[in-house]
Amino acid sequence: MNISDLLTPASVVCSDEVSSKKRALEMLSEMLAASRSELAAGDIFNSLLSRERLGSTGLGHGVAIPHGRVPGIDTAVAAMLKLSRGVDYDAPDHEPVDILFALLVPQESTDEHLQILAALARRFADPSTLARLRVSEDSEALFAEVSQWNTDADQ
Repeated sequence: MNISDLLTPASVVCSDEVSSKKRALEMLSEMLAASRSELAAGDIFNSLLSRERLGSTGLGHGVAIPHGRVPGIDTAVAAMLKLSRGVDYDAPDHEPVDILFALLVPQESTDEHLQILAALARRFADPSTLARLRVSEDSEALFAEVSQWNTDADQ
């Protein structure tokens, strides 16, 4: 699967308007709701927040992959947010998070979402990948970089 199957250009955003983990999750929820009319931002936010309460989805190195299950969709959907300044995210390395990749999967999801999460974690563990993402100057450049990723090739 190509990551661009999960994203739209409008669901990849560079922002300097976010100052907290909560606000980052709210913004991702709004982006996801805007990309799928059957989803409500409040429901998405609650799903992401419920997952965060189980343990932080921060990976370290400034990256987090908030994710959750939601009813009403039949395929995975994603949004990506790159912040100009990182926010406290309770990451394992205690570093602020400036790259967030949110993933929503169907309520009755199979192991596909685990494969997507694993592929994303491998991508985000690569310092050169993170460097390319961080130098992306706008949302279009960020989308162009991420849309090249193929989860199958990462295995």
